[in-house]
Order: sequence, then structure tokens, then C-alpha cells
Amino acid sequence: MSAVATRTPQARTTPSRPDRPRRRSRASVRRKAVNYAVRYLLLAFVFVLLAGPFIWQFGTSLKGPAESIFTANPFPVSPTAENYVAVAETIPVFRYIGNSLIVATSSAVLNCIFASLAGYVLARIRFRGRTLVDVLFLATIIIPFEVIMVSVFLTSRSLGLVDSLMGVILPAAATGLSILIMRTAFSSLPREIEEAAMIDGASDWQRFLRVALPSVKGSLMVVAIFAFVFAWDDFLWPLVILKDPSNYTLTVGIQYLSGTFTSNQRVVAAGTMIAGLPLLLLFFALQRWFFRGVGEGGIKG
Repeated sequence: MSAVATRTPQARTTPSRPDRPRRRSRASVRRKAVNYAVRYLLLAFVFVLLAGPFIWQFGTSLKGPAESIFTANPFPVSPTAENYVAVAETIPVFRYIGNSLIVATSSAVLNCIFASLAGYVLARIRFRGRTLVDVLFLATIIIPFEVIMVSVFLTSRSLGLVDSLMGVILPAAATGLSILIMRTAFSSLPREIEEAAMIDGASDWQRFLRVALPSVKGSLMVVAIFAFVFAWDDFLWPLVILKDPSNYTLTVGIQYLSGTFTSNQRVVAAGTMIAGLPLLLLFFALQRWFFRGVGEGGIKG
């Protein structure tokens, strides 16, 4: 009798690997850490690239005559405000600031009025040649102002606007960029809400003023900020159109801080800070409206 070898079945057990989830979690943590490190390094690089010149100029404006402005450290050892006092003594800075405020504020208000009207017409009213008008407005953004500056100057001279702040304001009263921003904002609004107002008997002006315009306040603020900044920073056109130094804007008047044979870079840096700080304060005060206008167009419930 042959002996039959019997095998007792053994339960198959898969070896548990508790280290694999831990390795995966560690690898994901490393990837996240590397991603965050790369992002913050890029942000730091962009910050140094953009804010570095401003910080350097600000530090230079606070340095006294005994401190060198060519050292690697841009921050002064003993800060002083003498350079800002020298700016006020060299040029009528407050008068120039007033002229710049008049020009920039008027440009912002006029751009908001004209751009909202033109943008609403292009977005809501159908008429023959609307595509051609869109292309023409886009062309005004592409064409540099230097190309049409001579014709604009001749037109301003024929209207008697040379050497006046009105001659600085009117050429920038409505820009193609402002119109296209408002056109995009009005186009993103649903038509149903305006159709409901039309059924209730609202006219075109009522739909524009009471329905469409309140829904694009953010884009309107973006137009105002852009127009204010462009008008405040403009140097070439005020230099061409203005002759009397009492009518100069701040950007044109700052040129007197740098003489023909000598110039104090500390005083020039102080004048640059005086011209740039109002723009920073304006942006920080209105940044909520600015970022709101980037993604505007939806209906608020």
C-alpha cells in the first residue's frame, strides 16, 4: 500500500507593507515642498526685479551728503528729509502737484464717461459698421502716440489749446483701451436683465444708467485707475504742449532738478518719490475695486 502524502492547505497571507503609504505620503510632501519653494523663489525674484529700483530710489532720497549713493546697501545709515526740502526749494512742487491732479482727475472722469457710453453702444446696440469701429478702437491701442503727435499738436493749436491744461487733458479724454474694457464688461452681462427692464418700459438711457452701469462698477474703477496713472505719468505730451513753467505738471517740472552741468542724485530721487508715492497710495486705496473689475460681469444676487 502506497503511502499518500497529504498536504494540509495553508492560508495565503499577503505580506503587509505599512511602509508604502508612508513613502507615498513623504514623496507627496516633498513634491509640495519643492513646488512651494519654487513658487516663493519666483515671487521673490519678481519682487526684487520690480520693487528693487523703487526701494533703491527711496533709500537714495533719504541719504545725506556724507553718504555714498553707489554702495551695495541702499538703506541710509542716518535718514534725513533734507532732500525733500531741497525739492520744495528748487521747484514749486505743490503747484506742479496741483496741475498734475487736475490733469489726471479730469482724464479719469472723462474716460469713465466717454468709455462707458461708447462701450455700452458697442456691446448692446446693433448698427452697421460696428465691427469696423471695434477694429478702429483696437488700432488706436496699437499705434504709438508719437506717430500722431504732430497732427494732435496742430489740431490743439488751431483750437487755441497750446500752453493750457485743457490741451493736456483733451487728447487723453477717451482712449481705445478704456472703451474696449467697458465694451468687454457690458458684453459679459446677461441680456435677460435688460430685457426685463425693457418690458417694464425702461428706455435706453434708463437701462444704461440704472441696470447696466451699476453692474460694472469694478471695470469702471479699472478705467479710472488706468486713466489717472497714464495721465499722471505722461511726460512727452505735456512737455510739447506746455510753454509756461507755471502750467507744468509734476513729471515735467522734475526735470529742473537735474541741471545741465551738475545734478544732485539724492534730490532727483526725492522728486521721483514725490511723483510716485501718490500712485501707490491710489492703488492701495482702490485695489479691492481693481481686482474686482478683472473678473466682473456676473449677476450679483
